[in-house]
Amino acid sequence: MKNASLPKSFRRPGILVAISLSATLLVACSGADAGTGNGPRVVASFYPLEYVAERVAGDHADVVNLTSPGVEPHDLELSVAQTAEIADADVAFYQDGFQPAVDEAMEQTGPSHVVDATQVVTLEPVAAHEGETEEEHADHEDEHEGEGGDPHFWLDPTRLAEVAAAFERTLADAEPEHASAYAKNVRVLKSDLATLDSSYRDGLSNCDIDTVVVSHDAFGYLSKYGLDFVAINGLTPDAEPSPAHIAELQDLVGSEDITTVFSETLASPELAETLADDLGIGTGVLDPIEGLSETTAEEDYLSLMRANLAALQEANHCS
Repeated sequence: MKNASLPKSFRRPGILVAISLSATLLVACSGADAGTGNGPRVVASFYPLEYVAERVAGDHADVVNLTSPGVEPHDLELSVAQTAEIADADVAFYQDGFQPAVDEAMEQTGPSHVVDATQVVTLEPVAAHEGETEEEHADHEDEHEGEGGDPHFWLDPTRLAEVAAAFERTLADAEPEHASAYAKNVRVLKSDLATLDSSYRDGLSNCDIDTVVVSHDAFGYLSKYGLDFVAINGLTPDAEPSPAHIAELQDLVGSEDITTVFSETLASPELAETLADDLGIGTGVLDPIEGLSETTAEEDYLSLMRANLAALQEANHCS
């Protein structure tokens, strides 16, 4: 990382001096949780990483999420206060290529202790879509080249467990005093994630329908459980599908006896609802768990993943 060997006070001095003079006011005005001031300060760039950080840190660190509830993490723009959060953090936890504003801030003012999820797990390639030509798929891959593949790795509990283990090691290195507590917490989290993985394997092992139509291409990591996810849109939720692609989906729904078109929580349900209405089938909701919303504010990663499993079992007639 650039400038990682320099003291923070020497990096972009004009900006950082201004930040430090008004840090209290700026943090109060930011969208992030300002924390309690106890223990090391951890900045997580969006919800799944915040969830891991809070589970591992327990009461021994303050965790700040840069992406406020209800905000689509791809669209995050950092305020000066949030840039200050990154500069002042003891540990930063992010995913390179997923949020360009965070990438830039990390490059300029990131702390010495950093966990980049893309350095821990291998991202799956961007999947080709129904009705997509080779040229269209190449353009689609180019559009997301900076992400290094499908970014939604956290929908695979085993990959999220790997990232949790890397975060625990980095947090313990930054703050050794509570290393034993962090190690205990990550063991409990990894056990919960292993149980979740088993629930998906068992719960989706015997389904009458093995194809799922979703609003955008966020659920590819769940295909490890034997289902085929076909998206109305690609990795960008608000893209406009071609008429040819819609026709392909209509044929697919009829031939596979698909019962449900799924929308999601942080994107418009309009396309999914229109397609379902045209075909006379039902709609449902799958949560990509990129962030919490007003309706899911009391939920967490585990409960949302279990809700997704229940929705898939119902729609695909799994027993």
